[in-house]
Amino acid sequence: MKLVTAQQMANIDRRAIEEFGVPGIQLMERAGEGVFNLIKEVVGEVKGKEIGVFCGKGNNGGDGFVTARLLHQDGASVLVLLLGRKDDLRGDAEINLKKTLDLEIQVTEVLNEDDLSSVKEVLRSAELIVDALFGTGMRGVVKGLAASVIEMINNSSKPVISVDVPSGLSADGGQISGSCIQAMATATFGLPKVGQVFYPGKSRCGRLKIVDIGIPAEAVDQEGCRANLIMEGDVARLLPRRKPDVHKGDCGRIIVVAGSVGMTGAAALTSMAALRIGAGLVTLGVPASLNDILEVKLTEVMTRPLPEVRKRRCIALRAVGEIRRLLDGADCLAIGPGLGIHHETSELVRRIVKEASLPIVIDADGLNALAKDLSPLKDTAAEVVVTPHPGELSRITGRPVSEIASDPVMAATEFSGEFGVVVVLKGAPTVIAGPDGEFYVNWTGNAGMATGGSGDVLTGSIAGLIGQGLSPREASITAVFLHGKAGDIARDRKGEMGLVAGDILDLLPEAVIRVAEHNRRR
Repeated sequence: MKLVTAQQMANIDRRAIEEFGVPGIQLMERAGEGVFNLIKEVVGEVKGKEIGVFCGKGNNGGDGFVTARLLHQDGASVLVLLLGRKDDLRGDAEINLKKTLDLEIQVTEVLNEDDLSSVKEVLRSAELIVDALFGTGMRGVVKGLAASVIEMINNSSKPVISVDVPSGLSADGGQISGSCIQAMATATFGLPKVGQVFYPGKSRCGRLKIVDIGIPAEAVDQEGCRANLIMEGDVARLLPRRKPDVHKGDCGRIIVVAGSVGMTGAAALTSMAALRIGAGLVTLGVPASLNDILEVKLTEVMTRPLPEVRKRRCIALRAVGEIRRLLDGADCLAIGPGLGIHHETSELVRRIVKEASLPIVIDADGLNALAKDLSPLKDTAAEVVVTPHPGELSRITGRPVSEIASDPVMAATEFSGEFGVVVVLKGAPTVIAGPDGEFYVNWTGNAGMATGGSGDVLTGSIAGLIGQGLSPREASITAVFLHGKAGDIARDRKGEMGLVAGDILDLLPEAVIRVAEHNRRR
């Protein structure tokens, strides 16, 4: 599903009205219906409930008037406050204000500090608040009377349903530069907005429901949006499907080069994740002195002892020849987790990346090996996926972590475009960027996944899906979503505090099952 900025959504709305003949009043009516339906989902029966609806003077307020009317007709006691003068409303918002007044619903103007007493009265008696003050068109910092109203709503501790975006939130990047509504749930119209999936904006939206208001698909396509929100249905369609007569060699042969002393867990998690996501055969290359440890850790993974740096127990440069032979006939290479940063190991990574022709997933110390010399990424014939967190991307680009964290989309897309690789920039949320400028944002996952080894599970998952025939971009999208889904299942069962990477690994198959059921539910 496309992910849009405020301006892009405005362009799409205008195109739907002017070029495709969809009446604006119809879009507003459907928007209000969407908010009304979300309220029913969240609070149940509204008959007899007192609900305060706070409206602004623009189209967001118009959506609020439609919502108020529908709540009234369903038996709710509706109290409407308008931040502005009734006479200032124009267009579809004015039409819906008149419809509201025709039903003898009281609409109280809030024009100055003295009128805040009306706000207090509504907040005292209402069981639920509808926030329709500002929509995606809001610019700058909310201040003055509007800021006072928003702070009063937040301090009331009453549940809030926001219309399109929580008032005060930037729809473009999720920034909050002044007062901003804290919503329990948000009904957003047509398409999700960028600011609703990046923090801190995401945390202000609560539950996000995307409401179809009847915008033609062509109106969206003509906007040429490059941002996408990964949806469960998209992932369900990408999942590999096995033929009844398949054998293990058909399901992907994955080579993992990973591990050093003290870091056998990274190697094990990566290898097992490739299997748990469906790969048929996984071979793990590790330092020779650690091979026996990994043989005990891993029952289903084949291991290959590789030459190591004496007394350092990390893979030596002379292992290049054996790794080349391992890659013959393989479908994907995952390299880097727990490898260590000895100069011989780093040189080995650079040579393998430069020479390889099969798809490669590079993570952790594999990325650190490239920090001093990124030329292998440009010289290789292989399709490459890199999976950095902001700190790792900072090391290989020289950009400050703060700069990357403040604009992860730009950081990921620029690196992807420069080096022709798929970038999986891990974070909350994770961003996946392709060399063509298209990027994808993931919404699954939770804070409990901030634990050692979580990234290793993701690396193995991407490699395992590539081995089953997905392109590097498709595998990255699918693996990131499933990885987060498994983390969400683990959180629900064990809580965030106690969640470990092994829980994510163990629940990958269940995440796959749940996503696969999406198509059957449709």
